[in-house]
Amino acid sequence: MQIGNSLSEGLMRRLHLNTFSGRFRHFLDVIDPSTLFVSEKRLQESVELLDRFKQGTLPPGVTDAQLWQAQKIKQAIIHPDTGEKILMPFRMSGFIPFGTPVGLNQSHNACVNYCNRNASKPAPASKFFQGYLGAVTSAVSIAVGLNVLIQKSSRFSPTSRLLVQRFIPFPAVATANVCNVVLMRHSELSEGISVLDDNGNVVGTSKVAAKHALLETALTRVVMPMPILMLPPIIMAALEKLPLLQRRRRLVLPVHSLVCLAAFGLALPLAISLFPQMSQISVNQLEPEIAMATDCKIVTYNKGL
Repeated sequence: MQIGNSLSEGLMRRLHLNTFSGRFRHFLDVIDPSTLFVSEKRLQESVELLDRFKQGTLPPGVTDAQLWQAQKIKQAIIHPDTGEKILMPFRMSGFIPFGTPVGLNQSHNACVNYCNRNASKPAPASKFFQGYLGAVTSAVSIAVGLNVLIQKSSRFSPTSRLLVQRFIPFPAVATANVCNVVLMRHSELSEGISVLDDNGNVVGTSKVAAKHALLETALTRVVMPMPILMLPPIIMAALEKLPLLQRRRRLVLPVHSLVCLAAFGLALPLAISLFPQMSQISVNQLEPEIAMATDCKIVTYNKGL
């Protein structure tokens, strides 16, 4: 389901989606947990309002603020390729509230990666279960290996032990995240994804574009753990020096939990803002048949989130 070029162009101008800061502000809307409580009636009203905007039949009195709110609701809930609702726990707006209780839960991540993939080509359920099994197995294996390594670090010298405990978690979590997203979306590499011309029309299916989409998404999963693993120790080192926390040590744990939650909340929009969701690529980089099917020099594809 598409919203119409004029509203999409308005969104580009309003938020400057070609810049990191513009995308960051945009994705703050997309991950807003308040959209999890939008009723079915409110969602349908938003979709209908945007459809009427596209058709040029808006009722009098509709404001820009109402249109942008409808756009926010639709983008947070509806998949851009299928036009179907994404299940609540697996929306990007559900990533933090549903993922936080279990930390970097790779099972939840797998479902989020699948539900926010490029879905321009249908994938059988068997592909999902194969990817899910591989993603969770690889992630758990990496996590277990990490724990074993940290336990064995007690045999190292104090300097080596400090290096292992501080720096091994990041590459381990980042590797698990990359394995997760690639395995959950591996069917895109074999089937290809749809690429669109300037008018939003499908001009072909490209495996090259699929590789670009997965590479960009994988890079966001490498960046995502950085604030979560790096910021809390730095912030807590400063906070624990405060007289309040020195007097009341029981507050350290809840304060640490809040700091971790804030880092988690910052990490998600920072990471997914690295690249536009609707990415562009030159037709010269794609398969010859796509270049023959369109006069456009640049085509667009849904990178997924």
